[in-house]
Amino acid sequence: MDSDLFWMGQALALAKQAAENGEVPVGAILVSNDVRIAEASNLREQSGSPIAHAEMLAIQAASEKIGNWRFVDTTLYVTLEPCPMCAGAIVLARIPKVVYGTADPKAGAAGTLYNILQDERLNHRVELVSGVLADESSALLKSFFQERRQNCKK
Repeated sequence: MDSDLFWMGQALALAKQAAENGEVPVGAILVSNDVRIAEASNLREQSGSPIAHAEMLAIQAASEKIGNWRFVDTTLYVTLEPCPMCAGAIVLARIPKVVYGTADPKAGAAGTLYNILQDERLNHRVELVSGVLADESSALLKSFFQERRQNCKK
């Protein structure tokens, strides 16, 4: 659990940086044997791409770094529960474990709305750990969207 707290703290720092850049504050880190392989935060606004989620970018960066699409012996740490797109990419990348912070009641695909990561009909299932630094992740998201709504009213 100490390792999960450490890496989620690192992902939360990425999420805070994303918020400072006007992005939805989500951070993701892919770790193997307690070594960071890749990290990313949301970049949808900056890139103009609907698929520039933190998880997708971290998976892509890791793939380029290791030269493979399979991520055995890895853990993905992400501050927000993966959406269906990201959950699909996690399954396809064969990531064995996902640790996430706060649940996503609008798009969560790791148990909230769907459970793509553990669907027995798929050829790969993922070990899930949820709620690690959930309060901090949730507070960051809530304050980001509250500030955004206030700015839209002005």
